[in-house]
Amino acid sequence: MTQPDLSALYEALEATWPPARAWQSGPFTLRDGAGGGKRVSAATANGPASEDEIRAASDAMRAMGQPALFQIRAGDEDLDARLATMGFDTVDPTIFYSAPLSVLTPRALPPVSAFLIPEPLAIMIEIWAAGGIGPGRLAVMDRAPSPKTTVLGRTSDRAVGAGFAAIHSGIAMIHALEVLPEARRKGTAQNMITALTHWADAQGAAHLALAVTGANDGANALYAALGMAQVGGYHYRIQTAP
Repeated sequence: MTQPDLSALYEALEATWPPARAWQSGPFTLRDGAGGGKRVSAATANGPASEDEIRAASDAMRAMGQPALFQIRAGDEDLDARLATMGFDTVDPTIFYSAPLSVLTPRALPPVSAFLIPEPLAIMIEIWAAGGIGPGRLAVMDRAPSPKTTVLGRTSDRAVGAGFAAIHSGIAMIHALEVLPEARRKGTAQNMITALTHWADAQGAAHLALAVTGANDGANALYAALGMAQVGGYHYRIQTAP
């Protein structure tokens, strides 16, 4: 099974879930997340960094009202070790899952189980809010470039799920997939992913991918059951006290 390499997944993650602003500062790319969460707020390294350069990047992030937060990717082992010695804690180890659309598209979508919605409905915004996905992350969806879509999931004649996806360089990346607690383990997320898979295929994408925290046992089990494969990932280092 062919998979996009990690560099392509990192690029697609950023392109489909973009920060409000990004710029270079020394060996780092800094991001203004505008309240959109860790993915759009963390700094990433473009090469080796000294402790002084790490402190300068940390000060710049705190000046924006954001925590000193670094996303640690494959190849960042030296930076990871240096941050550990400087008192940065590891948070949210995250796994990429990916699959060729050819593996996922044969599944038929059950009737009235999931609907593609160009702009999110009020009920979808309520579902996201219940899962902690608020205005800052909705703004990320709004500024993501097309092609993109949202998806509404239904179970027992109720709207119970919401998700978002966008495509970059042939990779359809899913974000903000949320199902209300009482509707989980009933196939809702699987149906939403199926709807997004068929949408991505119609848009000419080649792969479906997403990133999920390693601690989310239910989601990890679902993606594995769908035939998606783990393709590396990342984690964060955060400094809670300078």
